[in-house]
Amino acid sequence: MPFRDRREAGRRLAERLAGLRASSPLVLGLPRGGVPVAYEVAKALRAPLDILVVRKLGVPFQPELGMGAVGEDGVRVLNADVLRQAGVTEAQLAQIEAHERAEVEERAARLRGGHPAIPLQGRTVVIVDDGLATGGTARAAVRVARERGAARVVLAVPVAPPETMATLRRDADDVVALETPEPFFAIGGWYSDFSPTSDDEVVELLVRAADREVGGAVSGADQEVVIPAEHRQLAGHLMIPARARGLVVQAVLPAKVLVGA
Repeated sequence: MPFRDRREAGRRLAERLAGLRASSPLVLGLPRGGVPVAYEVAKALRAPLDILVVRKLGVPFQPELGMGAVGEDGVRVLNADVLRQAGVTEAQLAQIEAHERAEVEERAARLRGGHPAIPLQGRTVVIVDDGLATGGTARAAVRVARERGAARVVLAVPVAPPETMATLRRDADDVVALETPEPFFAIGGWYSDFSPTSDDEVVELLVRAADREVGGAVSGADQEVVIPAEHRQLAGHLMIPARARGLVVQAVLPAKVLVGA
């Protein structure tokens, strides 16, 4: 059954992934089309949302054939078999890698609005796209997530061919697809609305997800507080910026409290 659009596909995919909520996962959308799907998944799982920017390294004379990929934080994964069979030289690889790495850094900074990536170290990570065909980019994304320290990697999509699913199970800890049609023709054929996702939409969804995450606890704060401390109360000032990704707590005790301690 076709999906109305990416957002509906995300809501249906989230139902399948509901069991992951207890693991406090981090959801990563593959820009651009995977982000609207990932937004709905993150919303349903009450999970943070970020992007995972990956660029394929295409063989010089056949760019659609991937010989590897580069991701953020200087991560690089290579397909030794393709490199050997295609006869790619070190100089050719270096030239293509430099170009694609610049694209990764530029796109990541632009889409996140200058905010740092959420660390993956030790986390359960759910990588979401709007569908898979050959799975080359998704495979690279899984490897990049592992290189960045993810403890468990789940790849989740609305639609993918069965043979791609089978292949990717060797890379990810779990692979989830709502539809696995055979024969498989095109991802867009499974959407009533498969219009392109813009950079502006990606940025907006990331901002909305960050605001929702902060709002789940406190949507920013700037107020006086009183903190109970055994037999005394300490006056303080609490300030939490909206969309904060982390907190620094600083305690400055009055001299009379230090003397009486």
